[in-house]
Amino acid sequence: MAENHMTYRERALSLTQARGIARARDFKAAGIPLVYLKRLTDAGDLVRLGRGLYQKAEHVGEHGAHDLAEAARLAPNGVISLISALHHHELTTQLPHAIWMTIPHKARPPNRQGLRFEIVRATGQVMTAGVEHAQIEGVVVPIFSVAKTVADCFKHRRHVGEDVAIEALRDALRQRKTNPSELMRYAAIDRVTERMEPYIKALQ
Repeated sequence: MAENHMTYRERALSLTQARGIARARDFKAAGIPLVYLKRLTDAGDLVRLGRGLYQKAEHVGEHGAHDLAEAARLAPNGVISLISALHHHELTTQLPHAIWMTIPHKARPPNRQGLRFEIVRATGQVMTAGVEHAQIEGVVVPIFSVAKTVADCFKHRRHVGEDVAIEALRDALRQRKTNPSELMRYAAIDRVTERMEPYIKALQ
């Protein structure tokens, strides 16, 4: 019995280490009885972040962007976007009051007590273009690129504020984090070319 306990314990800790933040369904898929999660949290090896989310105790809160990692696990089809993406790319001085995320039209929005989300929905290239991946606490977190984020801010300017979109565009060009052709590519995908083009030309 002790041998099985150690085997399950080692497998559970290895799985959590590999995924950064693991879901209960991940343990179940790996053949690890869920009763071991209770034992591991009671022993202090794992921390239960929320319903069905577990992380190794030594990794909890080690990264300032921990909430983004948790969000990525809660909404595996979502992409960190808008103000949260701007903050990640160091293109805004605003501290996001929530996690901004873009999810597919028919996807269920993430929900966890203690985390606030601002959700926008998209489909097609608007959802899939310009996705990069950051490693945060061992979790692969999808985040829109600089150029795609700027275009998205213009697309959702009523939501984030047009001043935020213009500031992000200006700073992205000044800091050479993107270029006009890349910005225009995503402006076309987001159908905001006419809105963005005059600002891009003025800043060149």
